[in-house]
Amino acid sequence: MVRERMSPSNLLLVLLVLTTAGYYLGRRRAFSVVKNDGGPRVLHSRPSYYGALTALWCAVPALVVFCFWLAFESRIITHIVVAALPEEMLTLSGGRLNLLVNDIKNLVEGNIVAGSISPALRAAADHYQELNAISHAALAVIVLVISIGAVLWIQRCISPGLRARNHVETLVKYILIACSTLAIFTTIGIVLSVLYEAIRFFKIVPIHQFLLGLEWSPQMAIRADQVGASGAFGVIPVFMGTLLISAIAMCVSVPVGLMSAIYLCEYADKRFRAVAKPLLEILAGIPTVVYGFFAALIVAPLIRNTGATLGLSVSSESALAAGLVMGIMIIPFVSSLSDDVINAVPQSLRDGALALGSTHSETICRVVLPAALPGIVGGVLLAVSRAIGETMIVVMAAGLSANLTLNPLKTVTTITVQIVTLLVGDQEFDSPKTLAAFALGLLLFVVTLVLNVVALVVVRKYREQYE
Repeated sequence: MVRERMSPSNLLLVLLVLTTAGYYLGRRRAFSVVKNDGGPRVLHSRPSYYGALTALWCAVPALVVFCFWLAFESRIITHIVVAALPEEMLTLSGGRLNLLVNDIKNLVEGNIVAGSISPALRAAADHYQELNAISHAALAVIVLVISIGAVLWIQRCISPGLRARNHVETLVKYILIACSTLAIFTTIGIVLSVLYEAIRFFKIVPIHQFLLGLEWSPQMAIRADQVGASGAFGVIPVFMGTLLISAIAMCVSVPVGLMSAIYLCEYADKRFRAVAKPLLEILAGIPTVVYGFFAALIVAPLIRNTGATLGLSVSSESALAAGLVMGIMIIPFVSSLSDDVINAVPQSLRDGALALGSTHSETICRVVLPAALPGIVGGVLLAVSRAIGETMIVVMAAGLSANLTLNPLKTVTTITVQIVTLLVGDQEFDSPKTLAAFALGLLLFVVTLVLNVVALVVVRKYREQYE
């Protein structure tokens, strides 16, 4: 019961209540200090700023301590529990010791239901649970002391000359800087982690063999007598499959989405737009697994039957089926972003073109679209990224075979599908098969970066021309 009361989620709720109370206490204190000196007009800032300053000092330091505590809590408790294990357990190898630690954590969480649990393992789990409860209780005490102490201190500092607004804006600025820094370091951490594992893969498989190889079959032998383990890591078939499906999706989504946006912005009346735009954006809310079922059960058989009628050889799973359905899924991204960009074009450009004798269609083609081109390029780039990162539709409609072909009627696979496939199974984490997933992730990151650079160049060029 103590553990439930001291849980981090309950502590956050208490901290939220204290922060809210701090706001009203700070605001009330601002009114009280000037009650006999002319009222709120003699305050440097509005009373709400004094409340906001109190709330910020109540919440921010406590949240910083809360986050750092939880970030290191599990590691420290695990180290203490492992150090207290019997000697025979400490002599285990690194991998078996990690499995033992996982068993202890699962036992604490109640995920192990087997009856044959060793007394040493049970004692370690009880020790872990006791330390966890003590840690949560200590965290609660420290956070509450910091919050209440900050509120009391700010209450004493509130005076008519306190520049509360300046302090609040400074604190908010530092919070925004901290959030931006966190986002940047998170991105750097992701890139470095993927790069580190990819370098380990390239130490086993040469980079030229990975980039220039024409066969992808990452089946590594687990036993010495295992057959059918070729271990070919040529990425070209997977990369071409990704480009093929994405290209088909773009051929569907970009024209349809862009034309829909043009019609809704320039031709449709308000009543039709009020109905059509929400209906179009419903497509973005449909889960991708539903699109996958639609592609596998309706589109793929339709394409196969149509191909058989025309005398064409069509696979049961094809790039065309996955690309068509993926294009339908991406239409709302292109349409919605293009709609917003076209609406942002100043009306004065349209009026000027019409005043010079241009027709409505000529105004759209020669004035509106060129002016909106930077935003449209950004929307298309987002759609391309969405297509490259899609997994479920490809698994259900295009298959898992890495075939080097440009025939949309054949079975292909993509980089994201292979990443998921490689990280699922009984292969060791240090094996080339598993590390190949990080090499594919690094390649996908580089491709996305190149697309962003190209889009920035295009946007800069046309902005210089039309601004």
